[in-house]
Amino acid sequence: MTKYHIAWMPGDGIGRDVLEAAEIVLDCLALDAEYVTADIGWEFWCQEGDPLPQRTLDTLGSTDCALFGAITSKPRDAAEAELAPGLRGQGRVYRSPIVRMRQELDLYTCLRPCRAFAGNPLNYREDIDIVVFRENTEGMYIGVEYSQVPELFYDVPGMERIPRDASISLRAITHRASERIVRRAFEYARQHSRRRVTAVHKANVLRHTDSVFLKAARTVAAEFPGIAYDEANIDAMGMWLLKNPLDYDVVVTTNLFGDIMSDLCAQMVGGLGFACSGNIGDNYAVFEPTHGSAPKYAGQYRANPIATILAVRMMLEWLGERQMAEHLERAVAEVIAEGSIRTYDMGGKASTLDIARAVAERV
Repeated sequence: MTKYHIAWMPGDGIGRDVLEAAEIVLDCLALDAEYVTADIGWEFWCQEGDPLPQRTLDTLGSTDCALFGAITSKPRDAAEAELAPGLRGQGRVYRSPIVRMRQELDLYTCLRPCRAFAGNPLNYREDIDIVVFRENTEGMYIGVEYSQVPELFYDVPGMERIPRDASISLRAITHRASERIVRRAFEYARQHSRRRVTAVHKANVLRHTDSVFLKAARTVAAEFPGIAYDEANIDAMGMWLLKNPLDYDVVVTTNLFGDIMSDLCAQMVGGLGFACSGNIGDNYAVFEPTHGSAPKYAGQYRANPIATILAVRMMLEWLGERQMAEHLERAVAEVIAEGSIRTYDMGGKASTLDIARAVAERV
């Protein structure tokens, strides 16, 4: 009987290319798994008016975890214009399927390791090793927006300075969500012998919402006296990360700040071609590279697949296949260190699949 059932979601653009690379690596590893193709992406929005059909959610509910490629997103007007003619004018609103998936499946932890591999010509420094924990279900990404100020906001203090035709987005921060993401960060730090957790916020301006986050962070930190804890404003953190990246170990923050901070950390270790991500809940997880779908490169196999291969490594570790995960990470490190096979972003000419084959040979 097959040990694992894994949802396979190539998505859009280069998502298909990089998951083809992942398939090469997984075949070499001989993971005992069945891969179940699941529909997600722009073509399903255009044809069906839903980029995350219910059948896909049903597939996710019947599998152990998922591997995801990339997604195309467009502004509201552009998205509506590309709907099939019979679906236009029905008030359909495009919502990012990956954001929706995180919320509907309560994948509240976005885990983004940012490790510099020796020999990568794109490294900011070769000794950077930062792990970002991003709260994944609330904050600015709850999707509650208004095209103009609702009447019920008219009497809110401060709103008298806001024109009535202003667009409004709401930010929601709860103690429960803050507490559990910070706890995940501290548990990870303890399990992986990490020395320090830094909570990133903007409580000096966002006094109510980020005060909730900080209160939860301080409460959890008190339960882990063996791990150093500190706090930093998001703007200062951007500066200090570039100046002293080795001062930071595990970073935990809210949804939007985590989105920004993880890309900054990713660039310091080579860019989005090296940035993997795990969207993890209590009982399910979706693993992905963090880059976009890059439609103009689709099918050209120019994309760097290392982020996707490292997402496979994260998936293996989450499934409990730690030895297999270690072998895969070592193989990636060897290919990068050797330097004879490099993709276009690294200054080479190797294709997406060339890198995958090179990694597979060293597993």
